[in-house]
Amino acid sequence: MQIIQTLVPALDKIVRICDYLDSHRGATFSQIFQDLNLPKSSTSTLLNALIMHGILRQEKNKYYLGLKLHEWGDKSLEQFDIAKIAKPIMSKLRDETNLTCHLGVLDGLYPVYIAKVENDQAIGIRTWIGKKLPLHSSGVGKALIAWLPEEKIDQLIPEEKLTKFTDTTITSKKQLKKELAEIRVKGWAYDNQEDVQGVHCIAAPIFDKNGEPIAAISISGVLFQLPVDKIENYSILVRKACQALSNKLQ
Repeated sequence: MQIIQTLVPALDKIVRICDYLDSHRGATFSQIFQDLNLPKSSTSTLLNALIMHGILRQEKNKYYLGLKLHEWGDKSLEQFDIAKIAKPIMSKLRDETNLTCHLGVLDGLYPVYIAKVENDQAIGIRTWIGKKLPLHSSGVGKALIAWLPEEKIDQLIPEEKLTKFTDTTITSKKQLKKELAEIRVKGWAYDNQEDVQGVHCIAAPIFDKNGEPIAAISISGVLFQLPVDKIENYSILVRKACQALSNKLQ
């Protein structure tokens, strides 16, 4: 987790605590202040205040994210007009491929799903609206950053060595930039089990009227749902869907 420092340290501390609880699914007071290297006394006061506001909740000596965040999250997603506009296009793509379809945007340092249309197959993939994704190993992440200026990519991914999630994850920024160049030529990105073992994904960007990437649509499935011999055809369908959405936004 990258630590962001602003001119408001108290807010930075709140965000760090929430990010920590998001990734740990609950933690004790000792775990929070020790793992985050926070002052014990002020952290206790801050946690109690966050509980009173509904931002956190406490059960059996453990702290969890509160329902207030869920409420804010739902309202935040409702404010994404692009998700409403995209839903019919995503449903059509789902029907054409019988694969789960996602819409993602870049939220700070991470891609995040803001819409999802599920398929009706017995075997599904575990995703949800609001899920954060890695930039370098997800189809949506690669589709979102491939058209960004190189200095922006370096800002988003400052590390040269990238986190390995599976045997096929790209683990160097040099290798990633080479693939991003190929993505710009093809017009679409492919996640070959790089983020989650067994899950494949095809994604392409949506552009605004200025030609800037503002979102990405993806289709995802396990290997028998997205076999190698269908990748080329499915990539065409994904690009058509993205072009249709881009046209509606311009």
